Amino acid sequence: MIVLGLILLIAGFLLHISILTTVGIILLIVGAVLAVLGAVGRGVGGRRHYY
Repeated sequence: MIVLGLILLIAGFLLHISILTTVGIILLIVGAVLAVLGAVGRGVGGRRHYY
């Protein structure tokens, strides 16, 4: 999710499409939160690891 967010963020900046930039930022934030929660052992939605 983090990689997809980064790809969309870069594509949004290069192509000047604001919706791609917005979606990329949202995916980066959500992916980072899930990664941190998985790293500390807190299961979210029944899963302990998100890749």
